[in-house]
Amino acid sequence: MARWRPPRPRSSRYITPEGQRMLQEELKRLWLQRRQEVVPALKAAAAEGDRSENAEYIYRKRQLAEIDRRVRYLSRRLDEVEVVHHQPHREARIHFGATVQLADAAGQLLRYRIVGADEIDPERGYISVDSPMARALLGRGQGDRVRVERPDGATEFEVQKILYGET
Repeated sequence: MARWRPPRPRSSRYITPEGQRMLQEELKRLWLQRRQEVVPALKAAAAEGDRSENAEYIYRKRQLAEIDRRVRYLSRRLDEVEVVHHQPHREARIHFGATVQLADAAGQLLRYRIVGADEIDPERGYISVDSPMARALLGRGQGDRVRVERPDGATEFEVQKILYGET
């Protein structure tokens, strides 16, 4: 019996133009390339006879289901996202799409870009607009101090720079 979990809160629908391109390219790659590779392999595995014990058939069927699930998700997500093309009127404040340079209490510099939930990339410093860090930063200006609750305790940062545009 499955364990019931409450539904996750819906992520924000905002996305950068780069994020939209990334999702469109993934959808195109899955539909035109990956799916076109799996379907003939599934057809060949099905032709081998008894499907109940055919590992290749079972594997390809699951693979196709995963591809189709992701294609459905991407199609729905691309229909509902709102691409943020413009820069805010007040660039002195942190808004969606901003790249922010912060200093922690030890003086270490950190750099984050606030992006949509589908664009998160920790290696590049891209954080979701829904994250606690981004929520604490939104609306703040250069020189402001920000307190962020983390799993290991609260941490305070100072906003050093705010940049807009692709960085």
